[in-house]
Amino acid sequence: MISSNEYGSHSWELLVTVDHQHEEVQKEFLLRVTGDLHIGGVMLKLVEQIKIPQDWSDYALWWEQKKCWLLKTHWTLDKCGVQADAKLFFTTQHKMLRLRLPNMKTVRLKVSFSSMVFRAVSDICKILNIRRSEELSLLKQSEDTLKKKKKKDKNSKEPVTEDILNLCNSPVSSGLSGSPGLYSKTMTPVYDPISGTPASSTITWFSDSPLTEQNCSVLTFSQPSCSPETLAEMYQPRSLADKAKLNAGWLDSSRSLMEQGILEDDQLLLRFKYYTFFDLNPKYDAVRINQIYEQARWAILLEEIDCTEEEMLIFAALQAYHVSKLSLSSEAQDFTCESEVDEVEAALSNLEVTLEGGNTNNILEDITDIPKLADNLRLVRPRKLSLKTIKPYWFVFKDTSVSYFKNKESAQGEPIEKLNLKGCEVVPDVNVAAKKFGIKLLIPVADGMNEVYLRCENENQYARWMAACVLASKGKTMADSSYHPEVHKILSFLKMKNWTMSPQAVSDPESIDMKPECFVSPRYTKKYKSKQLAARILEAHQNVSQMTLVEAKLRFIQAWQSLPEFGLSYYIVRFKGSKKDDVLGVSYNRLIRIDMATGDPITTWRFSNMKQWNVNWEIRQVAIEFDQNVFIAFTCLSADCKIIHEYIGGYIFLSTRSKDQNETLDEDLFHKLTGGQE
Repeated sequence: MISSNEYGSHSWELLVTVDHQHEEVQKEFLLRVTGDLHIGGVMLKLVEQIKIPQDWSDYALWWEQKKCWLLKTHWTLDKCGVQADAKLFFTTQHKMLRLRLPNMKTVRLKVSFSSMVFRAVSDICKILNIRRSEELSLLKQSEDTLKKKKKKDKNSKEPVTEDILNLCNSPVSSGLSGSPGLYSKTMTPVYDPISGTPASSTITWFSDSPLTEQNCSVLTFSQPSCSPETLAEMYQPRSLADKAKLNAGWLDSSRSLMEQGILEDDQLLLRFKYYTFFDLNPKYDAVRINQIYEQARWAILLEEIDCTEEEMLIFAALQAYHVSKLSLSSEAQDFTCESEVDEVEAALSNLEVTLEGGNTNNILEDITDIPKLADNLRLVRPRKLSLKTIKPYWFVFKDTSVSYFKNKESAQGEPIEKLNLKGCEVVPDVNVAAKKFGIKLLIPVADGMNEVYLRCENENQYARWMAACVLASKGKTMADSSYHPEVHKILSFLKMKNWTMSPQAVSDPESIDMKPECFVSPRYTKKYKSKQLAARILEAHQNVSQMTLVEAKLRFIQAWQSLPEFGLSYYIVRFKGSKKDDVLGVSYNRLIRIDMATGDPITTWRFSNMKQWNVNWEIRQVAIEFDQNVFIAFTCLSADCKIIHEYIGGYIFLSTRSKDQNETLDEDLFHKLTGGQE
C-alpha cells in the first residue's frame, strides 16, 4: 500500500527508458517525481533504481517528443516543461559515428551527440590532427548521391565491404580531455615540410593517440586513384540545380547531432565548408593540406567545379605522377628516420606559400605611393546583335579603377570611359597554347552586369593587370602587400600551363604504368583515347616534375583557387518580387545572383558593403541591407534558409581571424553571427 502522503497533489509518475547493455535488467523505469525536482535529482533517483554498478557520468536525459537534451541539471522539471506525458531516454552523450573524409576514406570514432555541431567538429579535428576546425563542418549526403550509390550496390554481384579506419579508442572521443594527439599549438614542427611525414620528435606522441603511424599515413598521403568505372558511377552534377543539391545537407552548427535526427553509427561527410584556408603551414598541417587537396581533386574529377581542358590536364599532371607516385614512395619511408634539415632551410623550404599572400616588405612605401599601370591593351565589347568589336586603347589602372584613352598622348585629358572595378567579377579568359591572355570583367550596374573583356599581349602583362583587377574587385589597390605575390601566383600557374612536348618523355606513353582515365573527369575520357590522354598529361607533367610532394599539393590547391567558380556554394532561391527561380552563389566575400537557365551572373553584392542581415523565420525569408540603400530579400527553395544565414555569418566570423591571435576561437561570437533567433 502507498500512503496518501506519497500521492501528494504535486507528485506524478515519469517514464524513463534507459539505454544500457545489460539484457537481464529492465529498460523502462517509472519514477515518482514532483515539478520542483531538478534534472540532476531525476538522474540520481534513476541510477539508484537501476542498481547497476557502472560509470554513468556520460549519460544524460534526452526528451524524445521535443527532440532536445536536458543538460541543465540545476533546472527543475517545471522550468524545463517536463510533464507526465514526456518520454525521456537516459542515454550516452558520446556515440559512434562514421565520417567520410575528403579523401573518401571512412573513419569511425566516438563523437558528442549532445554538443553543438561546431564543438563536435572541433573535437573531431583534434582527433584527426586538423588545425582550424572552424573551416569544416558535417554534411548529410544528398538523396541523389545515395540513390546512385544504392543502384551501384544493387548492380554489383559481390557485396561492397568498406575499409573503415577505427579511431574509437581516442581519449578525446571518449569524452575525456586527454592527449590531443598531434594537435599542436606550439611552434615545434609536427611534420616534415618537404614530404609531409611526421617529424621524428613527434613520433613518441603516437603511443597515446589514435593516430598510429599507419593511421597518420592514411590521413596525410594521397590514396591510389579509383578506377575509371568507379569514377563514372559516382554522382556528378550536370547543372547549377544539381550543384545546389550538393549544398543542401549542411548540418546546423548551433544544434546537436541528436537534435538533427542523426543516429548512432550513421554516416556523415566531413568537408571544408568555408573556402578561406587560413595560415596553411606544411610544418603543422600535413593532414589538413592533404584533405584540402583531396577535396579539390574530387571536386574537379566529379565536375563540381568547371575548368578548361588545359586546366584539367594541369590538374591531371599534378595528381597523376607527382602526388600519387610521391605519396607511395613517401609511405615506404621509415617514419623514424632523423631529419638532418637545418631549421632555417626547413623554414625556407616551408614554401611560405601561405596561399593568401606574402609579408609586407615596405610598409612606408605602401602607404605613401599607390602604383599605377599604363599600357596598350585591346578592349572587347560583346554586342547582342552583331559581332564583337575589338579595338586597341591606352589603358591606365589607378586605385581601383581602369580608364582608357584613344592613345597615350590623350591620357592627360578626359578618358573615353572610367570603369570602377570595386565589387566586380574577374574571370580569366586564357588559352596559353593559343597565346590568348584575356580578362573578363563583369561590372555591376543598376540593371545587372556590364560585360567587358581586356586582351593582353603576353604573360607578364596579363599577370600584372589580372592581379590588379583581382585586388580592385576586393576594394584593394596595387599598394597592398598581396599584389606582388598575386602576380607571382598567376605567372607560376601560366608557367605550368605552358608546356612543350619533350620527345624523350612521351615517346612511348604505353611504357609508363599509368591509367590516364583515373586523373581526368569522365567527359575527357569519352573525348580522347587512353594513349592520347597519357601523352597530353605527360606533356603537362614536364613543368611540375621537379616539385616536392607538399609543394605539388599546394600548387594543386592554388590552381584550384584560381578557377573562376572556386569557393562558390550554390542554392536555388526566389527573390522577392521575382516570378522565376534564380541561383544564389555564396562565396567568402560576396553573394552572386545567377541566371538559372544560362548560368550568367546577374548581380554581385559584396559582404564589405553589407550593413545588416536577418531572417524572418515565419516565412523563412533572408533579408539583407547593403550600402547606398540597396535591399534584397529571398526565400531558399533547395535548402533551409538557416544554411545560407549560417554561411554569411560564418564567412564574416572567419574574416575576423588574425595570426596574432592564439588558436582559441570566440565560439560565442560564431553563434551570435550564425545562430539566428528562431
